[in-house]
Amino acid sequence: MTVTIALVGDYNPNVTAHQAIPKALDLAVKNLGLTVTFDWVATSDIDCPDAKILDGYNGIWCVPASPYQSFDGALSAIRRARESRIAFLGTCGGYQHAILEYARNVLGLADAANAEIDPNASLPLIAPLSCALIDQDGGIDLAENSVIRKVCGAAHLTETYRCSFGFNPEYAHVLDGRDLRIVAWDRDRDPRAIELRGHPFFIGTAFQPERAALRGEDHPLINAFVRAAAG
Repeated sequence: MTVTIALVGDYNPNVTAHQAIPKALDLAVKNLGLTVTFDWVATSDIDCPDAKILDGYNGIWCVPASPYQSFDGALSAIRRARESRIAFLGTCGGYQHAILEYARNVLGLADAANAEIDPNASLPLIAPLSCALIDQDGGIDLAENSVIRKVCGAAHLTETYRCSFGFNPEYAHVLDGRDLRIVAWDRDRDPRAIELRGHPFFIGTAFQPERAALRGEDHPLINAFVRAAAG
């Protein structure tokens, strides 16, 4: 079986995560016995949830290296994955934009914004981290009964970040009781991952699991994403 993945973001060969992602997919398919093809899809080429450029893909991975060329394009791709029940993975910037997409299109919070793009935002769901995490490892606690905990087979992870912005903990309450829920926290109890209840596979992480591939290691989260894309 061939699985097709759309890598939504603005490809830059100098971005470490962009170097790692093809390697991560190669490692995943070796373990799963599948064939994967992928395309880098620029956010500027996606203008609505029904953008034809995303037709036919089994999975959508919204990749790191934001701000993107098109904020609306990134949100449109994520909305397509959410509403059409396409396997979705969002890492780093993709995680941030998954939160914003849900806040705007499901919760009706039209002012939900990324302070990296709009420093004067009235509702900065994405805000500067108290301490930037540039190529740093950190410990993460995973929620019981979460997909990510089941997939990773552990209650705790140590993962690598490259970010200066993240989900503003002051607004974490907006997801209380919602289908999109926080499922991972750092040691200071700041949010580090989300997943969507009732969706076949919809996970976003502040950390970059793809970086394991740079050490020649597969990552269970990426394996699970590819498996979900295969149906």
